[in-house]
Amino acid sequence: MGIKNKISEGHIYYLTMTLTNWIDIFSRPVYKHITIDSLQYNQEHNGLNLYAWCLVTNHLHLIASAEDGKNLSDISRDFKKFTSKAIVNEIIDNPHESRKHWMLDEFEFVGRNNPKINNYKLWQDGNEAKEIVRVEFLEQKLDYIHQNPVKSEVVNNTEDFRYSSAIDYTGGKGLLDVILV
Repeated sequence: MGIKNKISEGHIYYLTMTLTNWIDIFSRPVYKHITIDSLQYNQEHNGLNLYAWCLVTNHLHLIASAEDGKNLSDISRDFKKFTSKAIVNEIIDNPHESRKHWMLDEFEFVGRNNPKINNYKLWQDGNEAKEIVRVEFLEQKLDYIHQNPVKSEVVNNTEDFRYSSAIDYTGGKGLLDVILV
């Protein structure tokens, strides 16, 4: 991770995690649920604090921090490592995945020249971490995250998108616990 995306303890960040070659993995519920379950695990066991999130077809936005004594960079790294293995294994094992060979070829090709990768590279490097230091920036990123599926014409209203914290900000309960800001 370069210095421009350095994550310091005790701060809240806007993060974007993007899939290799922007492949639309999260068009399938099974891969979305692996990702959601991993976020929830990290909340319960690794000190991840979520303030907002949105999982669209090829990337994940978060506004997040880590509990005292925990490191958001480590949580992010371990999350990506776990979900990479779990999703690739699901692709391999799923006889109904019509894009199996194409996706595995793409992930293998990108990972081939990376000494840190054994077989497949699911996530792009980095997470585009931006520290949130002003209320205006926080509000802009909250709006951006929640409007993402509306602008993509997946839903008409932010709170109707299941894989987002937008419903939490309109008084409902979403798939993950969030700390409202």
